[in-house]
Amino acid sequence: MIRRVAHPGRGFTQGLITDDGMVYESTGRYGVSALCRYPLGASQVEQRAEVPAEFFAEGICRVGEVIWQLTWQERTALKWDAASLELTGRLPFNREGWGLCAAGDYLVTSDGSSELVRRDPQTLEPQAVLHVRCAGQRVQGLNDLAWSAGTIWANVAGTHYLAGIDPDSGEVTDVVNARKAGERHIGDAQAIMNGIAALPARGEFLLTGKGWRSIRHVRLKLARDMAAPGRVLGGLAR
Repeated sequence: MIRRVAHPGRGFTQGLITDDGMVYESTGRYGVSALCRYPLGASQVEQRAEVPAEFFAEGICRVGEVIWQLTWQERTALKWDAASLELTGRLPFNREGWGLCAAGDYLVTSDGSSELVRRDPQTLEPQAVLHVRCAGQRVQGLNDLAWSAGTIWANVAGTHYLAGIDPDSGEVTDVVNARKAGERHIGDAQAIMNGIAALPARGEFLLTGKGWRSIRHVRLKLARDMAAPGRVLGGLAR
């Protein structure tokens, strides 16, 4: 871990991205979901846009001047203006919404299963389904997503593990145990790691979780012995 910085608002984090020193965060739960923006390291949220109460907000990504925000079970994606955080549109979405990242000229979404979906960045129409496996077994619980140096990184729901995924084959190429970057919330089972944002430096990310007091700036130590990742994620396979 490189450093810890403040986590303004300490919301029910569902999505995290960073852009030119600014952090955009999606927080969930019905009636209190929001899209927030603040400088990295700030103690307070600079701007907060309330999500309509009928939606449970999930993952986010930025495409040009647009921020896409998924919703959990409402099968709707929200379109925001990145500068003003004004809600400018809604699109139908064909799955549950969990994680979302921009991967070059397409988007990738997760729904908590072992499948990732490649999508058009303007219409969110599905283009292909990627079946994620580690050592031949499907990996369930793919949640918040980030794109870094040609690899899709997924927070595996309910765990401290991050999986690096080949965007063409769906094979897990790296697993990182981020337990040391976690926070202890005794008695709060929902205070789990959820929020991964890629930084410009290769291998560096921001990590946080639901209600965490801080955001962790980390440099991932990648696993190269693929027998170990196979053992780690084998218990998560279905």
